[in-house]
Amino acid sequence: MHFGIDRLPTETKLVARLREGRFGLLAHPASVDGRFRHLRHLLHGLGASPAIVFGPEHGYGGEAQDMIGVDDSRDAYGTRVVSLYGENFSALTPSASDLDGLDLVLCDLQDVGARYYTFVWTALLMLRACAARGIPLVVLDRPNPLGGVLREGAFPISERFHSFVGLEPLPVRHGFTLGEILKIRAHEERIDPALLEIVAVDGWDREKSAYGDATLRGRWVLPSPNMPTPETALVYPGGCLLEGTNLSDGRGCTRPFEITGAPWLDGEALAKALSESGLPGFFARPMVFQPTFHKHAGLLCGGVQIHVTDPVHFRPYATYLALIAYTAQAHPASFRFRTERYEFVDDIPAFDLLTGTDKARAAILARETPREIADHFSQISPASAARLGSWLDVVGA
Repeated sequence: MHFGIDRLPTETKLVARLREGRFGLLAHPASVDGRFRHLRHLLHGLGASPAIVFGPEHGYGGEAQDMIGVDDSRDAYGTRVVSLYGENFSALTPSASDLDGLDLVLCDLQDVGARYYTFVWTALLMLRACAARGIPLVVLDRPNPLGGVLREGAFPISERFHSFVGLEPLPVRHGFTLGEILKIRAHEERIDPALLEIVAVDGWDREKSAYGDATLRGRWVLPSPNMPTPETALVYPGGCLLEGTNLSDGRGCTRPFEITGAPWLDGEALAKALSESGLPGFFARPMVFQPTFHKHAGLLCGGVQIHVTDPVHFRPYATYLALIAYTAQAHPASFRFRTERYEFVDDIPAFDLLTGTDKARAAILARETPREIADHFSQISPASAARLGSWLDVVGA
């Protein structure tokens, strides 16, 4: 299998454009080839040097925790690095002055297959900004580590729930590569096809996830501080829902998003409830843990670790919806949904932004059956399935 970055040295026309023109680079720590060489160094070896570098959330170097603004800096070659994650929503889009004089922007970002993961939206905002100025965006595409078949989670039902964890309609577990999503958006927004170029992955099997493909597992580089392994990526479409609650999402532990709990939570009871739910593909192991930072830092927490035993049938979104519903019902005096500002939004609960609706939170508060909540809100509706079908035609899948 050859990722877009692996194909770059043999894309002679593109390399010539990079050598002779003035280009920008949008990348992060996981922008490496099959020999773990970072794209910036690979470009240097090809005789091409970006005029400007852009970094997404967590920073070009991947150093920042979630929702922490990143300052501009310089890379190892002295090139200016512009942060596309600052203190407000407008900072997510590159400025006109930063794009002035560029002949193209080269993008290589490892996505993890979940709508909430913000890199795809950074790339979309870059595409829009470039297209407005007639600048081509060239994407070195990468496989979706969760595969390209299974999908979970309703689309946002209205623009009210669009945010940086879902700028446009997309299932939570979406089954597309970053390049494919940009191609879909370019089609939907009628962006000139000549302004989006995709160096596709050669040899990717959509049926396989990183669990079933040794190449993907062997090439994993954490794209953000709390995405250390393919196992993390597999639970993330569900585990990220924890950010919308006062449950620990495992930050400050060695297995983020797999571990969850709180000082007041009965891990044994939660593990038993999840075991009896009938949801497939995992084992909930009761445990105690003490986060070193983030929620409940320094406090002893009861909780569970989600061990994926059957990645083909595991449904992360449904599983964590059930986990949150069980917890809310078992600990009504202690459990709460997050009300603080989340991804630049002050007036909508984080859980609603993550699920794309206020109905899932309402169902949990109404004490509806956890399994029914999980099944209902993880399903793709017939109307959404039809829309997905049209998108698959767009990307040629």
